[in-house]
Formats: sequence, structure tokens, C-alpha cells
Amino acid sequence: MTPRWMPLGLICVSAIFSLTRADEQKPRPNIILIMSDDMGFSDIGCYGGEINTPTLNGLAAGGLRFTQFYNTSRCCPTRASLLTGLYPHQAGVGWMMTDRGYDGYRGDLNRNCRTIAEALRPAGYATYMAGKWHVTPQVKPDGPKDNWPLQRGFDRFYGTIHGAGSFYDPNSLTRDNTQISPVADPEYQPEQYYYTDAISDHAVRYIREHEEQSADKPFFLYVAYTAAHWPMHALEKDIAKYRGKYDAGYQAVREARLERSRVLGLIDPGWGMTDQAEDWDKVKNREWEIRCMEVYAAMVDSMDQGIGRIVETLRSVNEFDNTLIFFLQDNGGCAEGLGRAPRDGLLTRPDKPTLAPMAGTTLQTEMIPPQTRDGFPTIMGPGEMPGPDGTYIAYGRGWANVSNTPFREYKHWVHEGGISTPLIAHWPAKIRRSVNLEHQPSHLIDIMATCVDVAGADYPTQVDGQAIKPLEGVSLVPAFANESVNRKNPLFWEHEGNRAIRDGKWKLVAKENKPWELYDMVADRTELIDLAETKPELVATLAAEWDAWAERAEVLPLGGWRGKPKPTAKTKQKTRKAAN
Repeated sequence: MTPRWMPLGLICVSAIFSLTRADEQKPRPNIILIMSDDMGFSDIGCYGGEINTPTLNGLAAGGLRFTQFYNTSRCCPTRASLLTGLYPHQAGVGWMMTDRGYDGYRGDLNRNCRTIAEALRPAGYATYMAGKWHVTPQVKPDGPKDNWPLQRGFDRFYGTIHGAGSFYDPNSLTRDNTQISPVADPEYQPEQYYYTDAISDHAVRYIREHEEQSADKPFFLYVAYTAAHWPMHALEKDIAKYRGKYDAGYQAVREARLERSRVLGLIDPGWGMTDQAEDWDKVKNREWEIRCMEVYAAMVDSMDQGIGRIVETLRSVNEFDNTLIFFLQDNGGCAEGLGRAPRDGLLTRPDKPTLAPMAGTTLQTEMIPPQTRDGFPTIMGPGEMPGPDGTYIAYGRGWANVSNTPFREYKHWVHEGGISTPLIAHWPAKIRRSVNLEHQPSHLIDIMATCVDVAGADYPTQVDGQAIKPLEGVSLVPAFANESVNRKNPLFWEHEGNRAIRDGKWKLVAKENKPWELYDMVADRTELIDLAETKPELVATLAAEWDAWAERAEVLPLGGWRGKPKPTAKTKQKTRKAAN
């Protein structure tokens, strides 16, 4: 898809300029950080999936694939951790975008942290972002903007402040600091608006404009796709590629992915396969269920196409070799059932519009739009096939179980299915390993440390008199040369009371209000053999380490994500007595 930029001459000028530039590499690399949304460990081709992802496969083949990289198991905490190099609670986003009354659960990026953009801009980097922000509750066009991208270090921004929405009419769609309607946007009018394409097109635009206006500076570009988060929205041309691909059902796809992952060296043949979540023989609306996964695959395919355009743009301006590209995902596959049952008694799309049309300049402000712009109500449930505008459907637990092959659990939980993500690192100027698999356990907190390292930036201890928390991660640059990253501390997790610690080969993990489980990640990364009863001393040691971290990292009180208890008459009386 070719967008119609205003003015159109920018592309032509950029092409001429790129041909006349000296072919001399900058001493510091450009950095592009690409993240997808609600995808599992095995979805992309280079991690065992059957979805067509040639661009990501190519980056993996020419770069490095991390086999044990971790996120936080949920979208907004992951974004806070990724952007700041801290654990999410330390950045104020231990849960969702709601203030729960504790510093670790404010639901808003705090001022005791710096974003990657804020750290790199003083080092001479231009900073750009396209896509999903989702680290502040302030999403209204006339509300506070102090935690919007331009106020947190970015020079340019196009995307959504909110965390989810329609791909055809995104809510909180914003250019720089101004919210816009895709219908009335004077700068971007493609033949068919589709948010994944819009993110890719703006990333390409920023690279080209950077080469025109700031070619003497390196750049940092954060590309945060909403693919493949619900709703299952994709263009028909992409869905068509996957017709019949998933007719055999969940188990067949899982087994094929497991075998490919083993061949690729990502999964040890000694690890067992976790249980199947759903029974394909009991699926009632089978054609609809198949279509859900076809649309999901199309969403991932479209994203890969967009990443391909970004890569080709880098090549065209002679910046590909000296650009460090990261690709990762924000959490595991999502088992949520949103939109899988009818809402408000609406089973199918009516023949004619039943609602008043929306004006082109009207902003879309709802996560779930009540209607399309031309007046059709939004339909959920199996009465309509997912994919087009006017539907709002998630792909469900059965397919999420496929996405997370071969691991346990999903988004929300901190077993491996919730927190395991691909990480592809590609940098031709520096990453030249004969074996492109990296098995050292690593985490989101390491990305900021890596960016600061390669950029030669100074990470501050304070800004404007405000103390800045020290980084929690380590630079991954040694791994680029097949060396140890010298991690001194374990890795930790907490989300919605689910908690874990990874120290070397050992992982201690528990669901909310459940006892600790212990797993040997070398022998059993699929978490099938709980060793907690046989190694009580190790459990106690790791649990004590987790407790100390939770105290230090503003995780406590455990359960703080539910909010401070409302005061009762008895607690109010105690408070008054204590005050006296």
C-alpha cells in the first residue's frame, strides 16, 4: 500500500538525497525497537510458526535469536519496563492504567525513571515513535499530556495513547500532541486505512525525513504494533493466504510447531509438551473458529510486510548495516474471550445502517467502538466472521495455547507461556556469530542498558532535582560477540499476584494465592515436573530473594494491584484513636 503523503514531494527529495549521501557509516548505530502485541513464542516462522514472516526470518538468519528472553506477561507493564530499563512497579505501572493507591501501582509512568528516548536524546539521537503507547491513563484529547511520547523524550509520534481498539478506526489516534480522526487526517490518506499499515508507513516516513533533515545524527525509532491483539481485524487480501491452513485444528498445529522448534534448536527434545487447552472435536462453530486463526495469521503477516518496508527503507538510505534492530513481543498469547459471545442481542450485521453515521472529524474514543463510521453496529460472537470493520472478536484460548507452544499458561500469568518472547537482534556491523542462537536468560530490563551502551549515552542519577532509579538490567552487547552478559542478579516477576524468580537454571513460580512451584529450566522448561517438595531449602532461599526484591521494587503489598482497601467504620475509628 502506498500512502499519499502531504506533500508528496518528500519521498522524491529523500530518494535523491540518499543517492548523494556519502556511504560512510556513523560511529554510533541507529536503533530500531519493534514490538508486537499479544503474540506467543511460536507464532513467527523463525521460532517454529507456519505464519509467513520472511522479513523477521531474514533478520533472524542474519542476526541473533534469543531463546530465553522474557517480558512481564502484560502489555502496559511490559511497555513501562521496556521503555525505562526498570521493573514495571518501579516505573509506576505494576498493573493497568488505574491508580490503585500505591506507588508501584499508579498506572502512570512516574518521574523517577527515564525512557530510552529521554536517555538517548541528550547523547545526540533523534527520537521517533509509531504505534501503541499505553503507559498513562490520560488519553483524552483535552486532558493532561505530561506522559505522552513528546513529553517523554520523543521528537515525533504517530499512534495511539490507549492500549487497544479497532484497526480501522483506532481510538486515541494521535499525531505528535494532537488527536486525529483517520478519516479527516490531512497528512495520511491511504486507499484503505489499516492501523498496522499506518504504523509501518509512519515509521518509514520518519526514517526518510530523518535522512533529509538530520542525516548527521543517529536515530532511535520505537515501533509498537498492535498486531495481533484483539479484535481480529485484517485485510481480506492477507486473510486469503491462510484459507485452509488451520482446518486440522489445535493439536495438529501445535505438534507441527513443536517439531519445527526442535529442529531450529529453540526447544530441547527432552522437554515434554504441555496439555492441550481445548478439544477440537467439541468446537461448535468450527468454520468461525478456523477463521479466527486465519485472521490472526493475516495480522502477523501484515506486520511482517510493514517491517519489510522499514528494512527496505534502511537499505535505500544506506543505513541498514549500522542499524541495531530489535524485535520482541509484549506478552504471551492471549486466552481472553472478549467478543466471542454476542453482545446486546446482536447476532449478525443488519442489511442497512441502523445508527447515525459519524462525521469524518469526530474522534473515535472507545476501545470497543459501538458502531462503524457509516452507522452499522459492532458485532461480536460467532454470528459474523472476524476480520472486517464492524466486528470485534478475540481468537480465544484454544489458539492462544497454539501460539504459546510448547509452554504453560498465557498472558497474565508468569509461567513460561505468559512471559516467553522471541527476541531478534540484527546489526550487521557488530553481530557476526557463526551460531545465531543465544541461550542466556534475558529480560526487558536489558534493552535500555543495551541502548545506553551502544549509543554511548550517560544514564542520569537525577534530572531537575528528581532522583532517577538506577537501571536494573545488563547490556546484551557481550552476547553479540558470544560472551557472557555478566548478570549478577536473578530475574523477577509479579503480575496480578502471580510471581516468579529465575536464578540460573532454577525458576520458582506461583499463581496468585497458590504455593510456590520449582522447575529446572535446563531439564524441564515446559514446567511439567514440580520439584518444590524435593528441594525445600532451595525453595526457601529463592522465595526469600523474591521477598527482598518485592520490597525493594515497590511490588508490595502483594495484591496491591487490587487497590487499597476501602476504610470501614472500624478502621476509621482506629485511625482517629491513633491520631489522638
